[in-house]
Amino acid sequence: MKLSRKTRLLLQLHKIVFIVLLLIAVGMLGWLSNKHSYQFDWTSNKRNTLSQSSIDLLHTLEQPVQVTVYVQDDETVHAAIKEILQRYQREKDDFKFRLINPDIDFESAQQDGIERYGQIIIKYNNNKEAIASLNEQAISSALLRLSRSSNRRVVFLKGHGERRIADDDNTSYSKLVTELKAKGFNPETHNLLLSTLPADTAVLVLASPDRELLEGEIDHIKTYINDGGNLLWMMDPGEMQGTDELASLLGIRFHPGMIVDNNTNLRNTLRIQHPAMVPVLDYVAHPVTEDIQYNTLFPISRGIEHVDKQFNGSAIALSLAQSWSETSAVNEEIVFEPDNGDIEGPIGIVVALERSIDKLNDPNTTTQRVIISGDSDFLANNYIGVGANLSLGMNIFNWLAGDDVLIAIEPRNATDTQLQLDDTEILLISIGYFIVLPAGLILAGVVIWLRRRNR
Repeated sequence: MKLSRKTRLLLQLHKIVFIVLLLIAVGMLGWLSNKHSYQFDWTSNKRNTLSQSSIDLLHTLEQPVQVTVYVQDDETVHAAIKEILQRYQREKDDFKFRLINPDIDFESAQQDGIERYGQIIIKYNNNKEAIASLNEQAISSALLRLSRSSNRRVVFLKGHGERRIADDDNTSYSKLVTELKAKGFNPETHNLLLSTLPADTAVLVLASPDRELLEGEIDHIKTYINDGGNLLWMMDPGEMQGTDELASLLGIRFHPGMIVDNNTNLRNTLRIQHPAMVPVLDYVAHPVTEDIQYNTLFPISRGIEHVDKQFNGSAIALSLAQSWSETSAVNEEIVFEPDNGDIEGPIGIVVALERSIDKLNDPNTTTQRVIISGDSDFLANNYIGVGANLSLGMNIFNWLAGDDVLIAIEPRNATDTQLQLDDTEILLISIGYFIVLPAGLILAGVVIWLRRRNR
């Protein structure tokens, strides 16, 4: 059939209009995909999307979130990291993240205190927290802690030679205080001779006094404990300085002498020169220690024993089996002498206690938490950066302040979709695929061929 010129022009015009409309449609789809992101999770248990708990948390965050992951340049690793963080970004527009190679941008790494690959820094509302695992529970739990607006007052007692919190010398706690402020705590000092403890004290810290506390001061601390207050008590080897009543109230006993470890091979490996520099390599399962991945070091420590069970708890950091509590003078040549009162290791260095308590004028039962350490040096300026000392210290304060609460996120692994078939079912499927289906296709082809032939 011969087409007229007019018809040919109309057909050409139709083609042009179709192409233009197609290009417009493609452009609109591109623009919409850039402005709006949609993702559909077709997995049976929705394992590729955030839990509702995390989504609800993100919707409560009013300030921007910045996540920095320090990782080497590896496209596969980067893709996996982005896939996780983009789930948060889709729910919160101002959730930003960046991947930094600490070997290249060492200035940023130094500012964030990065020591190894894989560390993650989360910043929110002028606070920051480092996490070790890049998963939903770790990220959301850190955001929950950083978002808490309640006043977390940490009170350091003073007036008896306790550790100073503002000085920069090796024995003070200025680095610890800096970290506490970055985590949203409000550290301050307090003298019990001037006034009682503030009513909103979240954690009371007694950091190894070297002069005796007065009876009235002990009474104040006992009242605080009996009322359900949370306490961090660090006591170096030596005199008890009038704190025996506190030990009795908490149901603990301090060992005499100091802990030593005579494993020379280990000391050489860790470059520890003195036997009283005690390493902790393994930890008892507890919220304070669950994410500690490195060794901690306790210089000049004493043993602690939980003897009265009015509090629940136990030692969470212990010396090694080769250690003991030395009651004689400690020098390079030490010998275990049980007849002289030496106590065989492993020995508890850090004890965690807790109990349920009914506070006055409060219908709800609350949990009281106490940490006792036989060493105060591990958080001092010259040791807080050793191994996992800082991580352990931050975990202690988070736990004492009740900020160890994790968002309940159940692991959502791929469900088992294995198909179990018996011999009969396998036979029927085989017949269908290898006989029925090919025969049907051949038959359809023959029918079509015959119909076309008879036209």
